[in-house]
Amino acid sequence: MFLPKLADPPINPNFKPVDYVSTLAEIHKELGVATSNQEKSRLYLEQSFVFRGLGELKLLRRSLRLARQHATTNHHKLVIAAWLKFERRGEELDENPGESASHRAAATSTRLADHIPCLALDYCDEDEQQQQQQQHERWHFSDVVFHVEGDRIYCNRQKMAALSLPFDAMLNGCFTESRRTNIEFSRNGISAMGMRAVDKFARTGTIGRPSPTVVIEVMTFANKFFCDKLKEACDQRLATCVHTLQDAITFLDCALDENAQSLVGACLQVFLRELPKSLYIAPVSKLFSTQDGRKRLSAVGHSSFSLYCLLGQAAMDDDFSSDMTVKLLHFAKDCAVSSRQRALALHQLGCSMLARKQYKEAHEFFEAAADEGHIYSLAGVARVKYMRGHRMAAYSEAASIIACYKNSGWMFEEKSLYCLGHDKLSDLNTATELDPTLTYPYKYRAAVLMDEKKVHEAITEISRVLRFCITKDCLELRVYFSLALLDYEAAVRDLRALLTFDPGYRMYSGRVCASQLLDLLKQHVVQWTKADCWMKLYDHWSSVDDISSLAVVHQMLETEAESSKGLLFFRQSLLLLRLSCPKAALRSLRLAREHADNNQEKLVYEGWLLYDTGHRQEALRKAEESISLQRSFEAFFLKAYALADTSLDPTASTKVIGLLEEALKCPSDGLRKGQALNNLGSVYVDCGKLEQALDCYVNALKIRHTRAHQGLARVYFLQGDRKSAFDEMTKLIEKSMNNASAYEKRAEYCDRDLVMADLSMVTQIDPLRTYPYRYRAAVAMDSQRDREAIAELSKAIAFKADLQLLHLRAAFHECSGEISDALRDCRAALSIDPTHSDTLELYGRVQHLS
Repeated sequence: MFLPKLADPPINPNFKPVDYVSTLAEIHKELGVATSNQEKSRLYLEQSFVFRGLGELKLLRRSLRLARQHATTNHHKLVIAAWLKFERRGEELDENPGESASHRAAATSTRLADHIPCLALDYCDEDEQQQQQQQHERWHFSDVVFHVEGDRIYCNRQKMAALSLPFDAMLNGCFTESRRTNIEFSRNGISAMGMRAVDKFARTGTIGRPSPTVVIEVMTFANKFFCDKLKEACDQRLATCVHTLQDAITFLDCALDENAQSLVGACLQVFLRELPKSLYIAPVSKLFSTQDGRKRLSAVGHSSFSLYCLLGQAAMDDDFSSDMTVKLLHFAKDCAVSSRQRALALHQLGCSMLARKQYKEAHEFFEAAADEGHIYSLAGVARVKYMRGHRMAAYSEAASIIACYKNSGWMFEEKSLYCLGHDKLSDLNTATELDPTLTYPYKYRAAVLMDEKKVHEAITEISRVLRFCITKDCLELRVYFSLALLDYEAAVRDLRALLTFDPGYRMYSGRVCASQLLDLLKQHVVQWTKADCWMKLYDHWSSVDDISSLAVVHQMLETEAESSKGLLFFRQSLLLLRLSCPKAALRSLRLAREHADNNQEKLVYEGWLLYDTGHRQEALRKAEESISLQRSFEAFFLKAYALADTSLDPTASTKVIGLLEEALKCPSDGLRKGQALNNLGSVYVDCGKLEQALDCYVNALKIRHTRAHQGLARVYFLQGDRKSAFDEMTKLIEKSMNNASAYEKRAEYCDRDLVMADLSMVTQIDPLRTYPYRYRAAVAMDSQRDREAIAELSKAIAFKADLQLLHLRAAFHECSGEISDALRDCRAALSIDPTHSDTLELYGRVQHLS
């Protein structure tokens, strides 16, 4: 039985407005009237919460960058910079991939006794300082001598008096020291070396380069005698000494005790850089998760909602129900300065308490979050009632949400948990209609079919969601279904894909390693030779069957020699990018670099890493460096890609054509050459060279690059041969396993009465593609069916934050005279892209009308 084993969908711990469009519009409006950068920074941070809840990671990062840009304090700048780094974890190009784990551990476990000698080159030894002091005595007038530990430090009275009011009173006031030239100063907690550093600062305004222990001593002295500028110099000097986690731990107490803001900031920066590992180191844990630690951080200006929210996010990612997570979320709640911030912290506390089975506390936090306007938290209230055995109360709670608010897919999914039979399936079907990205309804329907012994239908149902949204739990479920059919090849295929996404994945509720199950099943399938694998890879690549292609590459990596693994990992990364799995793709690219056969190949993979993380110019330089070592297909191909994205030169197309032609002259296999020919054809089409483009596409098809049918169709269409274009896209539909884009493109070449059928098929295969919604809405608007047009766009907007959809709906609202709705959609669209010229123009018009 599969149904009893199917876990209920978890409550989403992210900020999830009941109407994200209105929330984005509200934030955009508040940004427009915000009077301070501090307020703007807060609003951009809250905007990032909305984008996180929508799963829009690129928009989330952009909002964080804007929050950092408008931050007014060093604290907020470093916290949000650390947050951006945390969001990009796993994407950075590690310049020393060969550095061993033991070496890194040794570097971070350095003791204070080892730390100071490591900085010996950074300051002068004592003999040198004495020589310099003698020079000071000859070169500068000194009229007062401080006696410290038997040493004499010659100083200038007025310069020392200028350090602070207490020194001025002592040296120029009514104290006996003002009448003495020799002052005994041994009982003031400073050494002779420290006093020389004080004298140097008094004379020159700089502290020089003494050892960290001396600087700490001087800073304590500066605090005691209120020497603010001296303290600031010490603070900044010590901040430059903090590089490793152990450095930060070493200096932490001193920084907090002496109220050294720069030093605390430097330590905090290191702790945040090492999240979540740093949370479980005793001194850091004590700092972040105790009231005393929070008070100490607050005293030096380093306590805020943004800090504890970031720490809470890191702790939740690591262990949702830990004591550490709960403490950090409590502090985030206490530091919240707006309703949205409080709502997020309260909701996350509710989720954490629910995971800990502390139902009373969870209920209180969810209700408090709902009181702050976070309606989604009412789903948490319903879930708590259900977990406490009150099914009908949970059902009533979920039903009341549907009755009181604009309907969303999650509302019906939640309500379905508290009913049975036909009602449950009806709610889940409605959930899928409203939000086809929810995976639980597909899993439940598939499990029902499986329990009814309709295994093929169960596989078809779970495959529906896998066509447009690859998730590990859905792949795992399909493995079980394949095993029920004794279809070991299909099970092995999905297991290999699973292990590509997550090499440590565990099945059967975490009891069995997926790799162990794979080892058992491999005995029941035919083992392919290397030649077989290449043939299978060509077949699957040509039929655009990315899951099967991943499985073949995974098998090849098991038996391939180390020197050939780099290319296979690179192919794996290309497939993962096509499946919209960027983090897994970057992991594969790193493995490709680690297994590169030579430096030239390594540079290419580094270039692709840079390219995929948005560093186009750096990728271009890597490609050029690789070509300087050896001409290769991949180096020229990379350079062509990077140049096409970075150059605004009108002649760039000619250069890209030249680079792709050079690539095709270099040795490679048909899979990559087909891609190069396809790309070359696209550039030729953009340049109006249709005959050359046609040759490229035909040659690509000869080596089974199936996607070239689309390019060939485009050439035929531009030549005025619509029927041939239609026929080419039909061929692509027949050959391609994942053919939503093919149906969408064929719709451009259809007679009008067939367009709707193709676009309906697109939405059925991949509901995330937005063009069909826009087209259907435009047709309805042309027929003056305004309500129908707006409803069609609203279907997709409900589960996908898309600029074009929002812009079009705003325009339709303007045409219908619904100015407030048009304003709302313009503001939401500009939250997604503040520079979109068409929306800016429309926004200006509707603002004038309003």
